[in-house]
Amino acid sequence: MIFIPSRQTVVSSLVSFFCICGVTILQFQRMQTFGDNKQSVSVAALKKDLQLEQANLKILKQAPTFGFDNVIANWAYLGFAQYFGDEEARSKTGYSLSPEYFEVILKHDPRFVIAYLALSTSTSMYAGLPENSVNLTKQGLKHLSPWDPKNSFYVWRYKAIDELLFLGDSKSAKNSFKSAADWAKKHPDKESQESAYISERTSNFLSKNPQSKAAQISAWVMVLQNGVDPETQKRAIKAIERLGGTVMRTAEGQNQIKFPQKDS
Repeated sequence: MIFIPSRQTVVSSLVSFFCICGVTILQFQRMQTFGDNKQSVSVAALKKDLQLEQANLKILKQAPTFGFDNVIANWAYLGFAQYFGDEEARSKTGYSLSPEYFEVILKHDPRFVIAYLALSTSTSMYAGLPENSVNLTKQGLKHLSPWDPKNSFYVWRYKAIDELLFLGDSKSAKNSFKSAADWAKKHPDKESQESAYISERTSNFLSKNPQSKAAQISAWVMVLQNGVDPETQKRAIKAIERLGGTVMRTAEGQNQIKFPQKDS
C-alpha cells in the first residue's frame, strides 16, 4: 500500500521546512554582519539581537526537522560558538541564552558528547544556571550508554562537576563520578582507564568527606584540563589556589597540581 500524504500534511511540512530555512538564513546573515559592527552596537541593539536569536532558537526547537536533526544540532552549535565567543557582547548582556542553545542541540542530537562540555562551562560557570545544565545532561544521558557514543563517560563527569562545584550537591556528585568511573572501566584504552581512576578517586574522596577539598580541587583540575577558553582556565586556577592547592608549570608546559596536606 502506497501512502499518499494529504494536501494539509504537505502544506504543513513545507511551512515547517521553510521556517527552518528562514531561521538558517537569518542566522547566517547575523553571523556575517554582526561581528563587523559590534563595536558600535548599543546595549539596546544587542538585547534586540538576543530577542531575535531567542525566537530563532524557539523555532528550531519546535519545528519538524525531516530527518536532518544532526544538521540542526550542528548549526545551533556553530551559533552558540559565535554567541559564546563574542566576549564584548557577552560582557554587556550576559550568557543567559546558553541553556537555550543546548536545549536545541541536545534535543536533536543527545549523543553530541563534545556539546556537554560547552553546556557545563557556559551554563554553570558563565550563566550561573547549573540546575539547567544538570537537568539537560540528565535528559541527554537517557540516550547514551557506556559503549555508544565514544567517550560518553565524560558526560557523567561534566554532570558531577556541575553538581559538586556549582550546586554543592556532594552526594549526587559522588554518584555521578562513580558512574563515570564504571562506564570508563569498560574500555581498555589508556585514556578511559586514566579517566576511570580519576573519577573513582574523586568519588572516594566524597564518600569519606562530603566537603572534601581534594575532591573539589580534582574537579577544578578537570575543568582546567578541559578549559574551552583562557578565562575558564584562569577561573579554575584561582579556585584551586583558594582551596589550598598549588598550580605549577612543568618544563614541558603542563600544569602540575599540588594538593593541600589536610583534606578539610
